[in-house]
Amino acid sequence: MLLDPENMDIFSQSSMYTGQVEHRIGGIDLSMGEAPAFLFDDLQTGFPRGFDLKSKGCATATVIGNKAYLIGGADEESTSSIGVKLFDQTRGELVNPIVLGTKPQPCKGHSAVLLNEDRILIIKRGSTPDDCFWFLEVDTQYVREQRKVLGTEVVAWSKGVRGVAEKPVVISGPSGVGKGTLISMLMKEFPCMFGFSVSHTTRAPRGMEKDGVHYHFTERSAMEKEIKDGKFLEFASVHGNLYGTSVEAVEVVADSGKRCILDIDVQGARSVRASSLEAIFIFVCPPSMKELEKRLRARGTETEEQILKRLRNAQAEIEQGQSSNIFDHMLYNDNLEECYESLKKLLGLDGNVTASPTSYVNSAPKGVDLPTDISISKIDQKIFIKCGSPELKAASKDLIVLDLFTFKGGAPGRTRGLNVCAIESFSDDLNGSNQLI
Repeated sequence: MLLDPENMDIFSQSSMYTGQVEHRIGGIDLSMGEAPAFLFDDLQTGFPRGFDLKSKGCATATVIGNKAYLIGGADEESTSSIGVKLFDQTRGELVNPIVLGTKPQPCKGHSAVLLNEDRILIIKRGSTPDDCFWFLEVDTQYVREQRKVLGTEVVAWSKGVRGVAEKPVVISGPSGVGKGTLISMLMKEFPCMFGFSVSHTTRAPRGMEKDGVHYHFTERSAMEKEIKDGKFLEFASVHGNLYGTSVEAVEVVADSGKRCILDIDVQGARSVRASSLEAIFIFVCPPSMKELEKRLRARGTETEEQILKRLRNAQAEIEQGQSSNIFDHMLYNDNLEECYESLKKLLGLDGNVTASPTSYVNSAPKGVDLPTDISISKIDQKIFIKCGSPELKAASKDLIVLDLFTFKGGAPGRTRGLNVCAIESFSDDLNGSNQLI
């Protein structure tokens, strides 16, 4: 499809267009990777009339197959996040995709690098060390699943961070089985190793409850929107109020260097299992229903009607826990101490363990913001970021190397495992494969 540039209301004459593409735009051969900046008059194919990219800064376009993903470009000072649109060249249609995950805040400019045709690396210029690297997923498994569920185009953001985190632990079991006691024993013995995610609820705080400590108290409309945006791993309506576990709440625990524990029911565990979160799922069973009833009555905290209801629910939960493919491990709490030892063994804590938090490091050299004056090259799974800022050179090194070989995870949570280092020298040749953005 050819469009007349004189009738295309896409860029102002002063706007610049940069981006990684694989085909030809405006007669320029872009099949080898990153395109140089080019002006409005160079555009001749692939983009529709009226696309809103009349910004002060630059947009990037990444062409994957027959789709062009356009990132940024609007007046980002007036928006809450970096915008994403795509143009389907086969249908000749501009699409506003559903954008899931936590969205990056606007920046002074960015560069885009295509990775494996399923995600795009976004490097934010002029950003703080913990906000430099983001991934826009366009065809990962999570995106494909959400596209099927929602019946429309979907993309998803994830924040790139350095270091790895232990898999979260999902523990489920019927009321009275002792899972709360097991978790308390684990937290007491390893206080620096484990942490709880703070759940969200739409109910009002009670007594001495504090927002962000006991729950994240929120408005129903806000929580419903975040559920729709894919920001919750699981949620349920209880007595007219919503309760749920957000992706961000779990990621915050990992960011602090701790392993997140989720104490949720079977239905919640089912939702988490269906999500993109990689976790260990453990179901705690009573030795028998008779023993469970004995424990519930010994607590003396429920009425007869409540005890009978909990027993009915427990029977259903046990059946689901044993027959479904939700749980990786089953523990039988016949003897508390033995059950606790089994739990520790499952988590690799039965040997000599140093109770220290998981290593977590910011996603760029500490204390140095990524400047706006940078050039970027890609060789295999390494990204070379040459910093042209004298301030950065004085504070640190002039070349940042981002190794993507071991990254894990992704939307709607974090992309972890980035390996970032700074070195002093930069070769303009880079083995003959230098590709400047």
